[in-house]
This record gives sequence, C-alpha cells and structure tokens, in this order.
Amino acid sequence: MTPEVLCVGETMVLVTPVASEPLAEAGLFRLEVGGAESTVALYLAERGHHAAWASRVGDDPLGGRILDKIRAHGVDTSWVRVDEAAPTGVYFKDPAPEGTRVHYYRAGSAASRLSPDDLAALPMDAGLLHLTGITPALSESCRALVEAALERPGPVSFDVNYRPGLWPAGVAAPVLAELARRADIVLVGQDEAETLWGASTPELVREILSGPRRLVVKDGAVGATEFDGAKVTFVPAPVVDVVEPVGAGDAFAAGYLSGVLRGREPAESLALGHALAGRALGSTSDFVPMAVDSASPVDPAAGRSYRG
Repeated sequence: MTPEVLCVGETMVLVTPVASEPLAEAGLFRLEVGGAESTVALYLAERGHHAAWASRVGDDPLGGRILDKIRAHGVDTSWVRVDEAAPTGVYFKDPAPEGTRVHYYRAGSAASRLSPDDLAALPMDAGLLHLTGITPALSESCRALVEAALERPGPVSFDVNYRPGLWPAGVAAPVLAELARRADIVLVGQDEAETLWGASTPELVREILSGPRRLVVKDGAVGATEFDGAKVTFVPAPVVDVVEPVGAGDAFAAGYLSGVLRGREPAESLALGHALAGRALGSTSDFVPMAVDSASPVDPAAGRSYRG
C-alpha cells in the first residue's frame, strides 16, 4: 500500500537523563528513539495518516529497538534496510539551565551509508516525500540521495533543520539554500535563516527561498509565517511551559503538514503545528504521544514562552 507520506532520514537511539539534569550529574537514564524524519512520521501516524519512514539501521539490538518502537506507534517501516556492515547511531541529550546540548555518535552509522541506490527500493509515488537538511550533512552519499529525491515528480517537503554540530554554517548555507529552493514545501526557523543566510525577517527569508510554493518561517516565541504565492499568513505562538526545545520543530512540521495534507486553511495548519510543538516542549522526549500528554499544549497560565 502506497504511503500518504514517506519520511527519509536517520534515526538513532537516544540516551537521556530521566530527570532534566546534566549528563555529568544524572544517575538514571532512559533509552528512546530520536530522529527528525521518524518523529514527523510518528506524529503524522498518530493523526491518522499512512506515514512511512525509510532509512538504514544496524543489524544490532539498538536497530531492532528503533524498529520495534516506531512500528508500535503505527508507522510503516517496510522500507527500512537492516545493514549488516555498519552500526546504529546513538546520541545523548545533555540538559542544562543554559540550554540542552546534544552529543552525536553517528559517524560511520548505517544510515550514513544511504545513497541514491536506496531510492530504487522506495515508493516514490508516495503522496508526499519529507526530507530534512540533516541528511545531506551525514555523508556525500546521503547528500546525493537528497539531491536525487528532489527530482521526483510528486511533492516534496524539506525542513532545513540546520545542525551546527554536523557542519559549519559556511559550508551548510549554500547547500541547504540550493536544496530548499528545489522543494515544494519548506520549513525553516528564523534563527536558522539568520545564522545561515543573514536573513533577519521572514520577508528576507522569502527573498532567498523564492522557489518553493509554500514557505514556513518559524520564529520561536513570536509565531510562524506561511508564504503561499502572494498570500502571507501569520499565527502567533502560544505560551507553554518549556521543559526542553529539542524535538519541537519536528512536531511543528508534522502538525503543519497534516493540515496541508487535509486541505486545511493556512492558519489552521500553522495552529496545529504550534499545538504539537507545544506538547513536545513539555517533555525531554522527541516524540510525546497524546496518551501521555496530561496538560493542554496551550496554557496561558504557564507563564513561559513557546521556544520551538
């Protein structure tokens, strides 16, 4: 069965302190699953979409753990390849008062071996193909895969998702701009756009990324702006209690894309993105299932700003 959305990219095992405390001080940890593209797929599946995730994992217990966890939440993993020659990647979250840091152990991982050859096995007739700017930073073959995937005839969404720990801004900026210009839907944070291209307003971002039909610029606690042709829609960010910002951008992308897939008005799609991001901001997990979300994602009484 052809998926409604196919998300392609690396997923790793995430090691995070049970409490929101620094790695150097924490005594208890939990293993979770973390990856931008699979997180988008998880939220989309929760919302009733046929979402698939495609990648490579190692032929090891961590790869099996990833597959079991993602399948358990209804994501189609039919197009994930188990690679016997490379390990599953791992990363650690280091919560701290000045902000969460992330430490990657992904060099030479199974997913870093993705290449254009992997595209032949993927259902390229999926309704929407979702990619991020993380994948081209992993290896030359991964970058080639993204470039080839952008040639598909159907719609492609691209979340810039700049990761300074993977490549410097001077190297990433022209690559990510060129890839984003070729997508149909692009999401980018205002802070990312300023770091990469010196664009300090959504309007300046639109001048740089004029090619995509839809461009969404997320400006943290301020709100999100969608450009669709000549139409501009802004939806302010809600106020939520922030535990940790990591993962909120992927939740926003899933909410927004869900609205687009169902033909919702731009303001509804942006508001749904804010709602899912708010849920993610209240946890140290990348994916926060609705069943464990005991508080409203929009809580004016929380007294802290949305910073997704």
